[in-house]
Amino acid sequence: MTNRPDPFRFAHVTDWVFDLDNTLYPHHSDLFSQIDVKMTAYVSELLSMPREEARTLQKQLYRDHGTTLKGLMELYRVDPDDFLEKVHDIDYSWLDPNPELGRAISALPGRKFIFTNGDRSHAERAARQLGVLDHFEDIFDIVAAGLEPKPSKATYDRFIDLHAVVGSNAVMFEDLARNLRVPKALGMTTVLIVPKNFEPTFTEIWERDPCDEDEVDFVTDDLTAFLRSIL
Repeated sequence: MTNRPDPFRFAHVTDWVFDLDNTLYPHHSDLFSQIDVKMTAYVSELLSMPREEARTLQKQLYRDHGTTLKGLMELYRVDPDDFLEKVHDIDYSWLDPNPELGRAISALPGRKFIFTNGDRSHAERAARQLGVLDHFEDIFDIVAAGLEPKPSKATYDRFIDLHAVVGSNAVMFEDLARNLRVPKALGMTTVLIVPKNFEPTFTEIWERDPCDEDEVDFVTDDLTAFLRSIL
């Protein structure tokens, strides 16, 4: 793992795959905190549970099932469409437009994809607010994944089959190291996006993946600067 971008390591790349939350938009925007609060409220209302108990359960579902949604579906038969609509009813103006990121993505040779455990509507609204939506060929969301979240290998296989992505010609950008384990095994170059100055906040404290550092080729806290440096 290195913090120093190496243009030679990216010269072969034809497919650029980006996670959305805390990857395309910066961690310090804190947008995901709105979703986090909405998920806690959803669990609280669904199970008539006090907020603190609902939050504890929400985090347990995330750890045990990969996403809160998957846990709710498996244990409580929650309607995924209802869940996704309610938890993504948030204020996207928290995201500052980032024309510099848009230019950096546009300059990348080949195809660009968003690959997210969120839904397409959330990804479109966030990417549109950032000003980068038009630079992507497609959004592969949790619905396209058959509601099976990353880091399930089956989800990456669906994405690869759908878009005929060859791992050795691809790079994946992610904010969770465990979601880079399968891409690394498939031959992709992997880039971990971390918060500015490597300082995690609230939920990310328990989401960090120290056991998965070997899956990471590069790490950066500035996606735009990283992309510029490899062109």
